[in-house]
Amino acid sequence: MGEAPAFYIEELPEELPSGITLKSRSCEAAIDIGGKTYLIGGADDESALSLGVRIFDKSTSQWINPTVLGTKPKTCKGLWAVSPGQDRVLIIRKGSQPDDGIWFLEVDTPYVREQEKLHGTKVVAWSKGMRGNAQKPIVISGPSGVGKGTLVNKLMEEFPSFFGFSVSHTTRAPRVMEKDGIHYHFTEKSVMERDIKDGKFLEYASVHGNLYGTSIEAVELVADEGKRCILDIDVQGARSVRASSIEAMFIFICPPSMEELERRLRARGTETEEQVLKRLRNAKSELEQGVSSGLFDHILYNDNLGDCYQRLKKLLGLDGNAGSAVQSLPLEINLPLKDSVYVGKNKIIICCGSSELKESHSLFALDVSSLNGGAPGRTRGLAIYQVDPCCEGLEVINKLS
Repeated sequence: MGEAPAFYIEELPEELPSGITLKSRSCEAAIDIGGKTYLIGGADDESALSLGVRIFDKSTSQWINPTVLGTKPKTCKGLWAVSPGQDRVLIIRKGSQPDDGIWFLEVDTPYVREQEKLHGTKVVAWSKGMRGNAQKPIVISGPSGVGKGTLVNKLMEEFPSFFGFSVSHTTRAPRVMEKDGIHYHFTEKSVMERDIKDGKFLEYASVHGNLYGTSIEAVELVADEGKRCILDIDVQGARSVRASSIEAMFIFICPPSMEELERRLRARGTETEEQVLKRLRNAKSELEQGVSSGLFDHILYNDNLGDCYQRLKKLLGLDGNAGSAVQSLPLEINLPLKDSVYVGKNKIIICCGSSELKESHSLFALDVSSLNGGAPGRTRGLAIYQVDPCCEGLEVINKLS
């Protein structure tokens, strides 16, 4: 990412010069956005804070209990809430673990507005904040027998630290030796249907009465590990991914001819004549959609496996410099020792440190100018810089404006 820009500050202003409200209490935080007050938190007991959400509408003087979507943060011992804009709230959790300190509560994003139409109620949605950007997932499609599975396996064997598979969900019962979370995420049909309705799945299909699908969370977990997710799915699944909020690279693998595809299918010797003919019929339809629909960004012809694999590697930029784009947050984020928070146009400065060591603390600038993604996945693009406390406070205000 290059050298982080330096921010210099002697002391932060006692009052926020912007019009954004920032409040915090031991058990909850409140913030005003667009004529509404969002109350986040509520004590489960004396030591834990449950991150529930209530909304006070100032125009009607009524309380609203919204539908809350997304993966909810775990309980914590305190939090700060600040708004980097009118569509979401940034939450900093006290005493958080690595990569779990910063969350976003979306209140008026496109995803939230879409879900409000579906649910017919006020909706808010959680997403975890992540530093840096993940590389786009790779969607690889092609008819059965074209060799896409072999190409993917070669990628995984040569670059095991660069790529990863998402674990699919299914509503069928696990078979002998299958383990939950490894072979599939085994779930109930009613649960998966609800998650599909809430927009948590990239693609899904019903097969013999059971649902199969790829969740956004499964793809995000691969990215959290610093790997690039590969999705080996059919054309219909690729179409669903294209229509989702996930930005991906779409690659279609073609056979040199239908005759060669038929030869490869029959050479397997694993299917009946009826199954081979069915796969050929499906392949003809997939080829028509894959080549002419504009759905795919790239089309590779697998006339020779070695040559096709080299073209695939070149397409993915695998020149020996492919590395992880995901970076972790600071080791621990604690509540500010005092009300030393400044909200600028695209950056937030906050004092972090140990409440036990009053003289030991650090200042961090959170850059939120390049956020992307969001619920029901991750909010990525956060940049975090340490602030050097050696210059006038006015200088940092000018830098943040």
